[in-house]
Amino acid sequence: MCLSIPSEILEIDEFNNALVQTLGVKRKVNLDLIDEPLQKGDFVLIHVGVAMEKIDKESATQSIKTYQEIVQKMQSGEISSDEGDLGLNEFHR
Repeated sequence: MCLSIPSEILEIDEFNNALVQTLGVKRKVNLDLIDEPLQKGDFVLIHVGVAMEKIDKESATQSIKTYQEIVQKMQSGEISSDEGDLGLNEFHR
């Protein structure tokens, strides 16, 4: 399973690559697979360095909030890091 955390576009260059920020981490991604216009401040979902989908700011903000809550609960020990793994850790033992 692949989870994509919404990333905010910070800038777009002349080659249709963007500098994005994902939970404070900046990286470059390619925008060629998105048919609609993109601009600074838009949010995209990324897979292996390529933006796959534009999402609205409200959905992006809610997703980021949910991911931050999960991280906080893991850091506090409220949930363990392997909780919710659907039993997949059994295959790695």
